[in-house]
Amino acid sequence: MTEAIINLETVNPIEFFGVNNGKLDLLKKKFPLLKILSRGTQLKLSGAPEQIEPACDKISLIVSYLERNGHMSQQYFEQVLGGDDAEIIDNFQEKNPSEVLVFGPNGKSVRARTVNQKKLVQETDRNDIVFAIGPAGTGKTYTAVALAVRALKNKQVKKIILTRPAVEAGESLGFLPGDLKEKIDPYLRPLYDALDDMIPADKLGYYMTTRTIEIAPLAYMRGRTLDNAFIILDESQNATDLQLKMFLTRIGANAKAIITGDITQVDLPRNQRSGLHTAVRILNNIDGIGHIELNEEDVVRHRLVKHILRAYNHEQERENPK
Repeated sequence: MTEAIINLETVNPIEFFGVNNGKLDLLKKKFPLLKILSRGTQLKLSGAPEQIEPACDKISLIVSYLERNGHMSQQYFEQVLGGDDAEIIDNFQEKNPSEVLVFGPNGKSVRARTVNQKKLVQETDRNDIVFAIGPAGTGKTYTAVALAVRALKNKQVKKIILTRPAVEAGESLGFLPGDLKEKIDPYLRPLYDALDDMIPADKLGYYMTTRTIEIAPLAYMRGRTLDNAFIILDESQNATDLQLKMFLTRIGANAKAIITGDITQVDLPRNQRSGLHTAVRILNNIDGIGHIELNEEDVVRHRLVKHILRAYNHEQERENPK
């Protein structure tokens, strides 16, 4: 039996162990052949020699992150434990600070964390319009919002405009309670969530009040010219040909746009065609328009999401072999 003792004096024990020892329980599940005990500011590990070293490496990585940022969500904690490739470790260690897009209110850094997310950043730096296509959980919207916030903070643009088609996904919009804004806001919630991670609440409130940051349904873009702005069209697979054409022709001087979508999750009525297919096909070879495709390897949500996507893809291939 091998033993190791790790000192936790430099971090907040509550942040390391989690509420009701939730993070500690994750650590124990990750290394079932070890006995892990907390004694004050020390963590004692004993058990199978083959698990001692990897456990110490993971704990050192978590401690290093907490020393720098002060907080690590339980989801981040789980991702570190499950990360087996050097790229994820490099992302947490932040060996290249220049890759950080923005810093959030709690000091958390927001950066492109996968190969294709980094390609999205590069394509956006090179082009004024970028199509980012991929399944749920691949960080398309989150990375796009981070790029928009970076551009605003660097005074490259004067405003951010975030928009989505307000399309019903199996539920009727008309039966939701409240006025039009209250009915539509749930569809735009993912955009608010991303902004909350990157801008302090008081400053975000000011930006929203002054319309420096605007979040609105796609239909509200008609008739406008969007100058000096960073524009994101999210869930573009739910825009029709006419809607997507309308959006793309709103883009004015000194503006950038990212169009994100998942062509496997179209919620339009059966008699309507997604405009994303057409746009990607006919705009493929225009200078200044970039394209990036993300896949299940870019999933940064719960570790099971990647397996869920893979299972659905296999089922789709089985049913439609051609």
